Amino acid sequence: MATEDGRPGPRDSVWLVDREIRERRGGRRGGAQPSGLDRRRITEATVRLLDAEGLAKFSMRRLAAELDVTAMSVYWYVDTKDELLELALDAVHGELRLRGPEEADEDWRTELRALARENRALLVRHPWLSPLIGAYLNIGPNALVFARSVQRVLRRTGLPAHGVTGAISAVFQFVYGYGTIEGHFLTRAADTGLSPDDYFRHAMSAVSRKPDTDGVIEESRDLMDARGGDTVGEMMERDFAFALDLLVAGIEAMVERG
Repeated sequence: MATEDGRPGPRDSVWLVDREIRERRGGRRGGAQPSGLDRRRITEATVRLLDAEGLAKFSMRRLAAELDVTAMSVYWYVDTKDELLELALDAVHGELRLRGPEEADEDWRTELRALARENRALLVRHPWLSPLIGAYLNIGPNALVFARSVQRVLRRTGLPAHGVTGAISAVFQFVYGYGTIEGHFLTRAADTGLSPDDYFRHAMSAVSRKPDTDGVIEESRDLMDARGGDTVGEMMERDFAFALDLLVAGIEAMVERG
């Protein structure tokens, strides 16, 4: 979309396109095309490709080849690559295990930690997800269910209404950063053919041999030893849990401050 003066305007969201326009695909013209495609199948294939090959290699042509159809067959259901990425973004949010209001734990802390862990796991499982969050409105049905669950929990903390969005930002922007870095680390390790533990040991050994970085590593060795954990996974889990506890304690402190 362009503004009146010709400058690029905000990107249209697939979720804001007129319903009648959306439904003409695979609807008005006699249902599904001979290819047997529908949006669900296209979106599932998009997620598989993004998981297997990453965001940089994804293209409509590559997707069409994966589905064994022509690119024009895909364009029957979506207008642009952006639409597909937005559909994939929301589709994976459907993997989040969320409790309904009737299942909610009485302790908001337990609920908040569970949501944070689910969100972190999603970011790690799909490393391509991080660059898309913020690039799109992320207002699909699954994302909105997650957002509603987060708001519902934070409203129960006792924070004043004007502080709820700040608390959400503190917790889930931390989760976004942590999950993004963790996912990138695991991807780098996989690209080398090493396990995360072997990759970590190799990297630390290489850094320790450089005179200009050895001192920094040595100074922080006691902190790394105190953190504990025999594996990268254990170290990451302990750091995440402690950082999350700090954020929960901060929310408690702000509630007490009144």
